[in-house]
Amino acid sequence: MAGTDGSGAGEWNRFAEGSVERLMLSALSERLGTPLRPRQLLLAEGVRVEVEGMDAAGTIVVQLVANQGSYKPSYRNKVMADMFKLLWLRAAAPAVERAAVVVSAVTARALNGWVAVAAADLGVEVYLFDGADVVPLREQS
Repeated sequence: MAGTDGSGAGEWNRFAEGSVERLMLSALSERLGTPLRPRQLLLAEGVRVEVEGMDAAGTIVVQLVANQGSYKPSYRNKVMADMFKLLWLRAAAPAVERAAVVVSAVTARALNGWVAVAAADLGVEVYLFDGADVVPLREQS
C-alpha cells in the first residue's frame, strides 16, 4: 500500500450522522475496540480504491451492506462483490490483515448456503447489524 488519503468531507466522508452505514461502522468499531472510518487507499501503480471502513493502522478493511426493505436477489451480488474486493485488498495491501463485511438483517439472507461457508473458509469476518449492535453472523445460526 503506497498510502492512504484522508481527504474528503471529514472523517466520515459520505456517511451522514444517523445513517445506517455510520451506525454499522460505529458498532463494529466498538466491538473491535478501534475506530473505523471510510478511507481511500492508494495502491501500487497508482490504483485508488475506497473502503467503507478501515482502522488507523490500515490493518482492518470493512465493507457495509446496509440495504433495507424487502430482500432482492441482487443483494447477494453486492455481498459477494464486497467480499471479493476485501480479499483482493488483503492480498494487494501488505498492511491489511483482517477483512470484514457488516450486513443488515435484510441482506443476511444473501449469506445462506455456500456464500457463508466461502466467507468463513477465506477468512472474511461477517457481522450482522441489528440496528444498534453487531454480532458475528455465525452466532446467529
